[in-house]
Amino acid sequence: MDKSQLNQTYDITIIGGGIVGTATALSILKEEKVKLLLLESESSLAAHQTGNNSGVIHSGLYYKPGSLKATNCTTGREMMYTFCEENKVQFDRCGKIVVATNKEEIPALNMLEERGRSNGLIGIRRLSASEIKEYEPHASGIDGLFVPQTGIVDYVAVTNKYADLIRNNGGEIKLSSKLISVKRDVKDLILFTEHGEYRTKFVVNCAGLQSDRIATMFGVDPQLQIIPFRGEYYKLKKEKQYLVKNLIYPVPDPQFPFLGVHFTRMINGGVEAGPNAVLAFKREGYKKTDFSFRDILEMKLYPGFWKMAAKYYKMGFQEFRRSFSKELFVKSLQKLIPEIQDDDIEVGGAGVRAQALERDGRLVDDFRIVEAERMVHVLNAPSPAATASLSIGKTISEMVINRFNEEVK
Repeated sequence: MDKSQLNQTYDITIIGGGIVGTATALSILKEEKVKLLLLESESSLAAHQTGNNSGVIHSGLYYKPGSLKATNCTTGREMMYTFCEENKVQFDRCGKIVVATNKEEIPALNMLEERGRSNGLIGIRRLSASEIKEYEPHASGIDGLFVPQTGIVDYVAVTNKYADLIRNNGGEIKLSSKLISVKRDVKDLILFTEHGEYRTKFVVNCAGLQSDRIATMFGVDPQLQIIPFRGEYYKLKKEKQYLVKNLIYPVPDPQFPFLGVHFTRMINGGVEAGPNAVLAFKREGYKKTDFSFRDILEMKLYPGFWKMAAKYYKMGFQEFRRSFSKELFVKSLQKLIPEIQDDDIEVGGAGVRAQALERDGRLVDDFRIVEAERMVHVLNAPSPAATASLSIGKTISEMVINRFNEEVK
């Protein structure tokens, strides 16, 4: 350990180098002259949820009007487009279609259209079966929506650009600095990491998959537990990528916070198909074989897990089967593009979603931010957190600056 670190005292320390943590750090530095440190446990930024998603800039179509998701998504979406344009980060506002494949899905599609219009999505267009093919010639459905505000980007590139600006504004970023323990003294919080010890006056927890544990480490009851769900992707083989022009989504089941398997053109090339949503046996469990005794034990001992399992076991079993069956995965894809065959796709990557779960078994659907003395904990930052990162980062930074000025200055 560098002995000089023992005498370093920071005003604000952010734990977590994903897109929400870096956006929050950048927003704080733009608003307040403080000595800021960002700690990331991995050797690179955006190593988990940020770096393993589908790269979609969401429109705000799905979210209940007035919710934090809706307001931050619609505001954050335009902030993201502006940021990418000003900072020369490649993006494409390509639009997407949502396709209903049977009559039973029409009421949910109607609801999506209403929500989209309520959330200010100008230019949404209802599509007939023939009009769907004007946008996606190989897609099939009986009814649909075109949403022009949706786009694609590389969120790792966005996060690294945030990091450049953090450093340019005087902030420090320490990688490979997993938080091990915390100690309080009269004035400061002392953070013990794998590669150093740091003093700070204020802490912001943006630790994603570990956010509940970090809160507990600081003596805050998160009143929820993070349950990891792995989303597994296939990708279209190069010679079959012509089947998808942009983005094709199904009508999601309103009972679940997942959007269903869909097709996404990637900004750096290629087309992803997926994801499913299967319970992971490790918080950073990107492979089917990844397993953590600690993570499994915590899930088993958490009453909310069993209540959730009792409610959603049928869906969970179907997702688990699809995880191990390419044939079942292809059948799901064929609902949107009937001509897709087993040989047209190959195994792609995977991501892990930090799904916050209440003790009563309810899935936390919106952002959850908890304030405490000299700290702010972001305990749930679900999709569209990447899209909304600049907006939610501004919201968090305002909380942090207010508390910092009241409690520290």
